[in-house]
Amino acid sequence: FDQNSGHVYYPFKNLGDRAGSFSVVNSLLSEFAVLGFEYGYGITNPNCLVVWEAQFGDFTNGAQIIIDQFISSGEAKWLRQSGLVMLCPHGFDGAGPEHSSGRIERFLQLVNADYDGSRGADANVSMHIGHLTTPANYFHALRRQCLRPFRKPLVLMSPKTVLRLPEATSSLAEMAPGTSFQPVIDDPSVTRPLDVDTLVLCSGKVYYDMKKEADARGRASFAFVRI
Repeated sequence: FDQNSGHVYYPFKNLGDRAGSFSVVNSLLSEFAVLGFEYGYGITNPNCLVVWEAQFGDFTNGAQIIIDQFISSGEAKWLRQSGLVMLCPHGFDGAGPEHSSGRIERFLQLVNADYDGSRGADANVSMHIGHLTTPANYFHALRRQCLRPFRKPLVLMSPKTVLRLPEATSSLAEMAPGTSFQPVIDDPSVTRPLDVDTLVLCSGKVYYDMKKEADARGRASFAFVRI
């Protein structure tokens, strides 16, 4: 907001001559109603990137019927694809009951097929679940929602502590032409692979927590690979 004129300015609407429309809506506190609306809006506008963010990931409890009956199974039942993105902030950061876990295990149990990494496997699952660690991967995950020739719901665990974490940064080069989503990220700090005796597979904020602790203890024999 311009403090002098009160004019509303959206940076995303002024990225260039070909910039699309962009809107942010602070919805009422009814996860069931709002997520249902966003699902329907995305179905009728498949070229629009629709993103629903819970205040905390736990609040998806109030929309569980929409998730079970529509988002995770709508394509199988009605042959209607949805590219809806759900952001579920979480993190076990001491915020208390219903402000801690996005319950990623619930979403993983709703995926209807095993991902084997083969060409075209992305199109065979009911929805995609992500627990990202870099802004570049977040950018690519959202971008491909609209660029792919099919639509799939995307559920992203989005821990709030990583939003301002100095270590969680990416360069513009990682989002430049020729780059893409990275399903596996190697440990960039490992310079002598033969010295590694412990390989830890992890994702999300867990990577930063464990990496910090390992560095503090001088555990150079540990390598952390992000999935």
